[in-house]
Amino acid sequence: MIHEIAQITIKPGMEAQFEAGVAQAKPLFLRARGCHGLNLQRSIEEPSRYTLVVAWETVEDHMVHFRESDDFQTWRKLVGDCFVAPPQVHHVNTVI
Repeated sequence: MIHEIAQITIKPGMEAQFEAGVAQAKPLFLRARGCHGLNLQRSIEEPSRYTLVVAWETVEDHMVHFRESDDFQTWRKLVGDCFVAPPQVHHVNTVI
């Protein structure tokens, strides 16, 4: 299993809208091939900065199967207007 880590900065004042959009999009992720769950974390020091962590079976499940799906397009429609800039995304695996 791997984790997608997305650093997301939201336009000031749109935090509640973004959080509601992520909550609405959660089922889209959970029904995606290889998705094992997600959580959204909000920075205390910078309240407009979030970290989305999604557990995937493989990088391909995220980058191919989900990103090329209609559900991905719906996800972006739900939250895309909130972004200051596109999310910074990378993948990690646990080594210890």
